Amino acid sequence: MNPPKTDARRRHDPQLRGFASDNYAGAHPEVLAALAVANGGHQVAYGEDDYTDNLQRIVRSHFGATAEAFPVFNGTGANVVALQAVTDRWGAVICAESAHIHVDECGAPERVGGLKLLTVPTPDGKLTPELIDRQAYGWEDEHRAMPQVVSITQSTELGTLYTPDEIRAICDHAHAHGMKVHLDGSRIANAAAALNVPMRAFTNAVGVDILSLGGTKNGALFGEAVVVIDQDAVSHLKHLRKLSMQLASKMRFVSVQLEALLAKDLWLRNARHANEMAQRLAEGVRAVHGVEILHPVQSNAVFAQLPHDVSERLQQRFRFYFWDEAAGVVRWMCAFDTTEDDVDAFVGALKEEMAR
Repeated sequence: MNPPKTDARRRHDPQLRGFASDNYAGAHPEVLAALAVANGGHQVAYGEDDYTDNLQRIVRSHFGATAEAFPVFNGTGANVVALQAVTDRWGAVICAESAHIHVDECGAPERVGGLKLLTVPTPDGKLTPELIDRQAYGWEDEHRAMPQVVSITQSTELGTLYTPDEIRAICDHAHAHGMKVHLDGSRIANAAAALNVPMRAFTNAVGVDILSLGGTKNGALFGEAVVVIDQDAVSHLKHLRKLSMQLASKMRFVSVQLEALLAKDLWLRNARHANEMAQRLAEGVRAVHGVEILHPVQSNAVFAQLPHDVSERLQQRFRFYFWDEAAGVVRWMCAFDTTEDDVDAFVGALKEEMAR
């Protein structure tokens, strides 16, 4: 049978890659192949399909026997649904000031989820029990939103990593205060690859109650999942997913992508490669006089400070974002499809612009 004809035309250069975000990358070929396998015929809608059912088995192999996955469309949706499921109407979430839920979700946790975010400044994007205590008080104060959840990000928005012991300390501290722990894992694969441990080592094994499992930044076309680890910690997640407009009717196409990533080692291969490219980038940048790397390069992100005019010229050649434009801080991200040639070309361009 001949493949169906299409009027679609390629409207971009498939060889063009930048360092703006791992969201810029396309879908991994193995993920696209899995989507084709899942296509055709009829499958029950709204998650009662064979692919979503099999995804549960795969997720339990990574996150323990009690784990249950709820596929959603995107990372913001995963975070909002997860946080609603572990809070009361009057609940609040303690998070780092740099957390994605605070900085980059357009207020969705507060406006859509009805939550109060209690933020804490951190030097490296990481919370500690001592930092949590800056906001962990006033449970009986009717004038203050009640701290009910600690939300951490692994890897953090600054590209740094929590060790399993650090997350265990946070979980023990939060649970001792009657709070739950949510992990924003949009780049959880990069963290596991960098730490060289399974994802369970810093989630269910150390006390995390619920997590947002990323897929898009690691090779999926679209789709993430909320993974419930402690079933007693959540309430009405099914209904919250629908209420939050995150229930996919053709869910098999979300689930099969996560299946393709997680069933074997594609998730790890993709993340490991992205991390390695970030290390290569950091090594090249360190050799450029006048450019300073600001945070430890532990996953697939490099944060640097350089003259503003150099960054603006370099942006004409490669896409990337300012992180703090006033301070001249930029962020460079590597993805599963970043090549050594991409990195070397970027470092070469940086050297040229710094020399001007």
